Amino acid sequence: MHCESPIKRRKSRQIMVGNVPVGGDAPISVQSMTNTETTDVAATVEQILRIQAAGADIVRVSVPSMDAAEAFGQIRKQVNIPLVADIHFDYKIALRVADLGVDCLRINPGNIGREDRVRAVVDKARDLNIPIRIGVNAGSLEKDLQKKYGEPTPDALVESALRHVEILDALNFHNFKVSVKASDVFMAVAAYRKLATQIEQPLHLGITEAGVLRAGTVKSAVGLGALLMDGIGDTIRISLAADPVEEIKVGWDLLRSLRLRSKGVNFIACPSCSRQNFDVIKTMNELEARVEDITTPIDVAVIGCLVNGPGEAKEADLGLTGGTPSNLVYIDGEPNHKIGNESLVDNLEKLIRARAERKAIQMAEDEKNIIARA
Repeated sequence: MHCESPIKRRKSRQIMVGNVPVGGDAPISVQSMTNTETTDVAATVEQILRIQAAGADIVRVSVPSMDAAEAFGQIRKQVNIPLVADIHFDYKIALRVADLGVDCLRINPGNIGREDRVRAVVDKARDLNIPIRIGVNAGSLEKDLQKKYGEPTPDALVESALRHVEILDALNFHNFKVSVKASDVFMAVAAYRKLATQIEQPLHLGITEAGVLRAGTVKSAVGLGALLMDGIGDTIRISLAADPVEEIKVGWDLLRSLRLRSKGVNFIACPSCSRQNFDVIKTMNELEARVEDITTPIDVAVIGCLVNGPGEAKEADLGLTGGTPSNLVYIDGEPNHKIGNESLVDNLEKLIRARAERKAIQMAEDEKNIIARA
């Protein structure tokens, strides 16, 4: 059941982070950040591969030292996902990771130091076609802005961002994106809304230090959801005190809920009540875990009774409506056959995988036809 989406995305300049387009009419990309010691190459590679498997488009890695920069070079050789190096203060680290194959530099020009050092980094980025991310954070505003505003505010965040933008503009460098993150939802949303009207570069969205898994997910969904519904945002990172894989899952759930991107199984499931004819919650917990590997976008409705079940099932690729003595399966919105509660999850998994496979084939055929017509 869908209402037409009112979202009209902000027009922005497109940049490339490795092979991933960010901005313009490109899909909103999802990214996370490693939390291993970068110098532990094996652990960092293992985590990057898990983040990538969860659906990440881009991964950021902190590079706080020259030893970490050398480790980054080894990591770069072992993974194929675009990598962003997070660097502060030391311009030599930026120069080194640029030579080692970084896909984007997260670096604030204003904290690198003298003009010649900033120019050296920008020149290197230009020569190697490496974009830069300006990352402003409410927790690390410049001292003079803290004094001017008394405390972090949306205006302070935007003024800080525009300072860094002016540095890059003066060097005739426009291959960058910007973030203005705060842990306060209202501050972050107001800052992004203001900045969105003042620059043409893509915006990286995030509610920084959002919190632990549940609370951080809610806070991020509220803040990023408001911005995305405004059409603001070209790439997102959900900041959670949790396994980075969870950040990717939440990011995809957020984009899927706004119909901005689709990947994997989109479940429509009832919260269950005494009318249910099977244990919906237990079924869903097990089923969701089993089909996480499916990447084809598919809508699956699992409803425990006949009240809302038929209506939801008719709008889904695959639906199940609880009934007595048997549950009714819908395929492509039409009643198809009945199944009992015995081995319910096994049967549903088989049905989902079969429907996803058919849909993947159809999507591939549709794409071929579009290319042929072009």
